Amino acid sequence: MSLIVQKYGGTSVGDLVRIREVAKRVAKTYDAGNDVVVVLSAMSGVTDHLIQMAEVLTDSPNRRELDVLMATGEQTTVALLAIALTEMGYKAQSILGHQIPLLTDSAHSSARIVNIPKDQVKELLDQKKIVVVAGFQGVDPGGNITTLGRGGSDTSAVAIAAAIQADVCEIYTDVDGVYTADPNVVPKAKKLSTITHDVMLEMSGLGAKVLQIRSVEFAKKYGVPVHVRSSFNEEEGTMVVNEDKDMERMVVAGVTLAKSDARITVTKVPDRPGIAAQVFQAVADAGISVDMIIQNTRSGNMTDITFTVGGADYKRTLEVVKKVAAEIGAEDVAGDTDIAKVSITGVGMKSHSGVAARMFRALADEGVNIMMISTSEIRVSCVVELKYAELATRILHTEFGLDRED
Repeated sequence: MSLIVQKYGGTSVGDLVRIREVAKRVAKTYDAGNDVVVVLSAMSGVTDHLIQMAEVLTDSPNRRELDVLMATGEQTTVALLAIALTEMGYKAQSILGHQIPLLTDSAHSSARIVNIPKDQVKELLDQKKIVVVAGFQGVDPGGNITTLGRGGSDTSAVAIAAAIQADVCEIYTDVDGVYTADPNVVPKAKKLSTITHDVMLEMSGLGAKVLQIRSVEFAKKYGVPVHVRSSFNEEEGTMVVNEDKDMERMVVAGVTLAKSDARITVTKVPDRPGIAAQVFQAVADAGISVDMIIQNTRSGNMTDITFTVGGADYKRTLEVVKKVAAEIGAEDVAGDTDIAKVSITGVGMKSHSGVAARMFRALADEGVNIMMISTSEIRVSCVVELKYAELATRILHTEFGLDRED
């Protein structure tokens, strides 16, 4: 007998037919002798609809009340699944984030988990009930409902799995695992049977949308095995686990592509201590995350600073940086959204030299110019022109042997 946490995304519970199918899968797992906790997202499209309704009333909905509103999406699905399971003859009980309670900070719409007491969930499991938990939501120290941001149900599921020491956390979605690249871009992409927490963490941050990045952080921190599977078939998916020596044999495990980034350059910045800090502090104060940064030295004690941000933050970042540029005496601020970031990731990079050089040469041979470079121990990322993005992804997939049939 195992303790299993299963998480189902919005497409998996998109209508009553799908909810009945989820109920059957949950029941099958329970009938095999396992204790089961189910974490659900809202039905596909519901959260967006709730936000749109609020925005009809005001351009800037109160974030506390917006969390109260958005949390109703998951409340609906957990109640419906518990009803379906009960009708099938199983003891099932739904439970909301504040009832666990899943404790968070007070950052409405993007709250971070602080603690998850396991007593309530364990008590229900001891009663041999299937516990159906509303994902995406929690409660702050003041008793206010909070939400965890987009993809927050993944984070809820892995965090709950860690708290109750589950044997595995199964993430059911509309894809059947983690692939070496996006199959829509690279037709020869293959499903990985296993991947490390570290590689999955990098890939999630670089554009792979299979798992929400904070859920992978939780899985790595607490050693939770995560099984990414499709809710539309019975096939085995991809296991996300701790590093294994066999995984080092594959130099590159995957190629990821992010098309939604933007690049900003501040030219002729005075080259003296504290200037870069002033620029990026202003960006941070605006709640904007920066990814890649390059600084180029000019003559005359001047420098250029180039960095990337998410495309959704582009216009706001330009406004912030133009203001700071005027304060520090920089010459100009320019921006560009016609870019993409292509990355290779793999544990094997730790023990293989020349991986970056091989990547750069493969792109150069096909006439793809590299505009920016960023690296880590197990990842190399390049910014290229948007028109070359998919070509670059296919080039690298082939270069590192990911096209080959095993």
